[in-house]
Amino acid sequence: MAQSISYAIDFGTSNSLLLAVKDGQVLPAFDLDPLHKDSQIFRSLIYFPKQGAPSFGQKAIEDYTEQAGEGRFLRSFKKHLPSENFSGTRINNQFFKLEDLVALFLKELKSRADRHYGEDVKKVVMGRPAKFSMDPQLDQLAQDRLKTAAETAGFEQIEFFQEPLAAAFDYRNQMEGQKNVLIVDLGGGTSDFTLIRLRPENFDDKDVLSIGGLSVAGDAMDGDLMGEKIAPHLGSKVEYRFPMGSNVLKMPSSLKYQLKSPADIVLLSQKELMSFLKDVRKCTVNDEDTVKLDQLFALIRDNLGFAIYEEIDRAKRQVSESGEAKIAFKEDGISIQDQVHESEFKEFTKENVEAIFRSLDEVVRAGGLKHEEIDKICLTGGTSKLPAIKEGLRSRFGAEKLSDLNSFQSVIQGLAKRASEIF
Repeated sequence: MAQSISYAIDFGTSNSLLLAVKDGQVLPAFDLDPLHKDSQIFRSLIYFPKQGAPSFGQKAIEDYTEQAGEGRFLRSFKKHLPSENFSGTRINNQFFKLEDLVALFLKELKSRADRHYGEDVKKVVMGRPAKFSMDPQLDQLAQDRLKTAAETAGFEQIEFFQEPLAAAFDYRNQMEGQKNVLIVDLGGGTSDFTLIRLRPENFDDKDVLSIGGLSVAGDAMDGDLMGEKIAPHLGSKVEYRFPMGSNVLKMPSSLKYQLKSPADIVLLSQKELMSFLKDVRKCTVNDEDTVKLDQLFALIRDNLGFAIYEEIDRAKRQVSESGEAKIAFKEDGISIQDQVHESEFKEFTKENVEAIFRSLDEVVRAGGLKHEEIDKICLTGGTSKLPAIKEGLRSRFGAEKLSDLNSFQSVIQGLAKRASEIF
């Protein structure tokens, strides 16, 4: 019996999505991860406990938190695909090749979709960057690894399609002639840029003029907001004086930086560090600082690091949309109330925003073009909506050249349309 369904998969550094296609039509999205606040998004995460089977997506976060950071928590593993120096890693006394790890994740993705559609689907269009690397050998290595992983996951007919072309699918159909287009994909874990000669059809590898990016995006800015606004409520600026001492000491800056990553918060429970923090609590110079450390202990005790980052992410999106946001996080032993204004957020994130634009400008230079020679800027990814990002793009290219694509859906929709054409 011939298969009626094929898949399109956008395997992302931070988030992954899947759509199904049947009889040339893209089917409605389904609840890929009911535990996620947006159930159509499956976070690209794997957690290996000390014993038992791995978990994925939002469940990986919950299990990792419940186990107080024991085991291995894997994120952003896609970025290693073009790296010859990363062949794999040892987990629980077993060596996993990179392809094995990607295959585990893709198999989970496929299994969830297969259960929903009641079919063991064998055909897939996989998204891939325009180039994983400007080195042709490394670019091929990355695609070969991804293909091996997809085959191991259970797919038999695998087609690849460039993510920047997928993101700009609708725009390409409206084009007349050739344009110089910069695809700006700013997600959670990475900021990626592709400078490409784009036309409605007949894409060639030589049309990719340059690529680039860095591992700085929305997650790093969440960390900035934590460090500057939330961490002080958790003791990052506590002052203390040890018995028999005359000097008032300040909490080491390492606490603030450890709080800037939800995965690192779990590590605060380590015995030596907790002993130090408890000693500091005994020596605080005022009652307010004691309360702040008690809130930190509650955060650590109840493994609320990822939960508080959900509130931080919400506040980041709100301040980007309306110019200000209230921050409210209340759990047993924790009551944090604050607010952040757009001007503050810009200052907090200034260093990371500048790093993003340095990378973008380098991609333009490497492509042999001037800013004014670029015809269109296609934006995708949630971080592209930040006001500071929009301001930087307008100042370089002009507001009339900016085109907002659907932040999370543009790539997967384009991949699905490609699947409808070829299967």
